[in-house]
Amino acid sequence: MALTKAAIHEMFATLAQANPEPVTELLAPNPFCLLVAIILSAQATDAGVNKATPALFAVADTPEKMAALGEAQIRDYIKTIGLFNSKAKNVWLMSRKLLDEFEGQIPHTREALQSLPGVGRKTANVWLNCVLGQPTIAVDTHVFRVANRTGLVKAATVLETEKQLEKRIPKEWLRHAHHWLILHGRYVCKARSPQCAVCSIAGLCQFKAKTA
Repeated sequence: MALTKAAIHEMFATLAQANPEPVTELLAPNPFCLLVAIILSAQATDAGVNKATPALFAVADTPEKMAALGEAQIRDYIKTIGLFNSKAKNVWLMSRKLLDEFEGQIPHTREALQSLPGVGRKTANVWLNCVLGQPTIAVDTHVFRVANRTGLVKAATVLETEKQLEKRIPKEWLRHAHHWLILHGRYVCKARSPQCAVCSIAGLCQFKAKTA
């Protein structure tokens, strides 16, 4: 049985009380660099990305500089990150496409963002939320797990989870919802060892296999 509207409101009110203004843990000096960092974070940890990107961003913090750097040099900067070969190619192609088709400016719609190499729905949603403040829900493994485990939603796919969360989360909480869920999944509601004993929303959660 899914959580009631009242329970969902209480859940996010509790998460908001502990962290009123959650932000991404990816470090980037500007919106372009953040888009690059989000692309690099696919199937990688934010911490791992943050270790690799300072040197890259020091020499290439605009589409022009990144395109000029070239795929091979980008690869050298990010070789500690998983899937670095394909990611280096995507970052280079993405930068070139911004220059060729968008006058070097990052588009402000999900559809246009998804036309960029390396940018899928989740990446677009993260960027729109973090940079433009849009109430998008970016469903990664943490959000998918927490949303379904707690009873926020009952969904079999990432897209179903996103759609259900958009409908069920009260509007006042949508702006920061995916950050609260990501952080909760990363540090408390972990995949293999959920920290139920210290969870602030354990009393609302419908997870049957709660740990003591």
